[in-house]
Amino acid sequence: MEEDTAGGGEAGRRQPPPAAAGGGGAGEPRDDRGSGAGGGEGMWDQLLDGLRSRDPTGSGGGSSPCPSPAEMALHKQEQAVSEAKGPKAAEEDGEAAGARGLQGAGPGFQPPEGGFGWIVVFAATWCNGSIFGIQNSFGILYVMLQGDLGGGEKDPTLEFKTALVGALAMGMIFFCSPIVSIFTDRIGCRTTAASGAAIAFIGLLSSSFTKSLEVRYFTYGILFGCGSSFAFQPSLVILGHYFKRRLGLANGVVAGGSCLFSMSLPFFLKTIGSTIGLAHTFQVLSAFMFIQILLSLTFRPILPPSCDSYHDRQDKLASRNMKQQCGSQMRKYFNMRVFRRQTYRIWAFGIATAVLGYFVPYVHLIKYVEEEFKENKKEWILLVCLGATSGLGRLVSGRIGDCIPGLKKIFLQVASFMLLGLMCMMIPQCQAFEGVIVVCLFLGLCDGFFITIMAPIAFELVGPMQASQAIGYLLGLMAIPMTAGPPIAGYLHDYFGNYYLAFYLAGVPPIIGGLVLSVVPLIHQRMLKKQQMDSGKDKMLVSETVMNGELLPGCPATEAHG
Repeated sequence: MEEDTAGGGEAGRRQPPPAAAGGGGAGEPRDDRGSGAGGGEGMWDQLLDGLRSRDPTGSGGGSSPCPSPAEMALHKQEQAVSEAKGPKAAEEDGEAAGARGLQGAGPGFQPPEGGFGWIVVFAATWCNGSIFGIQNSFGILYVMLQGDLGGGEKDPTLEFKTALVGALAMGMIFFCSPIVSIFTDRIGCRTTAASGAAIAFIGLLSSSFTKSLEVRYFTYGILFGCGSSFAFQPSLVILGHYFKRRLGLANGVVAGGSCLFSMSLPFFLKTIGSTIGLAHTFQVLSAFMFIQILLSLTFRPILPPSCDSYHDRQDKLASRNMKQQCGSQMRKYFNMRVFRRQTYRIWAFGIATAVLGYFVPYVHLIKYVEEEFKENKKEWILLVCLGATSGLGRLVSGRIGDCIPGLKKIFLQVASFMLLGLMCMMIPQCQAFEGVIVVCLFLGLCDGFFITIMAPIAFELVGPMQASQAIGYLLGLMAIPMTAGPPIAGYLHDYFGNYYLAFYLAGVPPIIGGLVLSVVPLIHQRMLKKQQMDSGKDKMLVSETVMNGELLPGCPATEAHG
């Protein structure tokens, strides 16, 4: 009897499920072997079919009082897969996703590497250019804001208060990024970017109706800054839907093209500011955000092929009750798994440290030149030089980044931060206006290399399925030092009467951050060697790759099917 039972179990595993429900094994030609064997095969076929289709735990559907070898084997397989989907396995899946790149987006999914993607590139270029062109030209607005306050009693903290307007706007771009990543994953790149551009439009337009710095803290610093964050981050994520092999080039084109704004806006602002005044200047700038609302509608995500029924069944098993379903949603939209990766933690900390002095020259350089060299006619040339070499650096670094494999790209950031720190320290050493121009050329080059390579490194570290939140958390960590840098420099100017110490100290954090980043590739190589040693064990536990969701970030099901 035991031999017949075992044989029936093996036959049940070999045979495909019957076409008609309840067919079991009664209609099979093996019924002429005898009632015992044939009945055993039919019973185990029905049992296995019932277990597969209804109850993965095997608690209902079996008529035998004792579990059979086939049932026990099925139990062990289900338990092994369930255990493999635990927190530890989820972390290992994230590691694997980072190594696989966009191939983890779905079985056989390949980005188009162009086509409609180039229209998306143009829209992302306008987004980056209009937002950061305005932000990087704040040195012009900085002087105009002080002039717009009138010739009343000199405020000893005026430099600090005025710098806080621009620093708030730049800081809010990064501070809101973790929240933006959740919205991007939840409602999609298109809706998030369009909504953010609308908020930024309202912020700039409302800034034209007041002269109070305190009110502009909210209208320009908070509204324009938050709206820019919601518009900017989806433009980074959406490129990963259309490019993989040429992702670095696409990022370089976006970043380089956007620098045309940074080159032209300083002269544009200087010209119209002296002609129509600060209030109407804000109204003109709001038109850039209105155009961005329309261009954001091109951020259409691509839906990769969905996972097979095996993954669907496992997803249902993982959320069988309300508590598990709520926990799954919380983990999905407040996913802190990226911080489990040691390389990501070090990388994020290094960049957050470096950007403490990053924005200081953009805010205070124009005022420094006016005080030091009595130059108030051609100071806008400095920002044009920053924008020009930044565009060159972004184009070059994007192409170079495509040629550098893996995390070795991070050495481009290391070099850029080290040089940026040295150039900040060189500004007080310049004895002529032309010397400051040379320094600005190198500062812009460093800016281009740093910005362009940020998104590809995030994709290398955590993979495409977590890239949105990885970039969001990184930008969020950058918010506090980015916001604090310019006001601290303004406070040092108010206290010492000059910018010398402010620029010297602004060069220290980028150098420290560059040294921290230099250890990330070394740690990554050590982790890869450890993974290779454990790869055999991982393959035995999980025979198929467990996907972290079916869609790329920024591609919700409701929008993908629309």
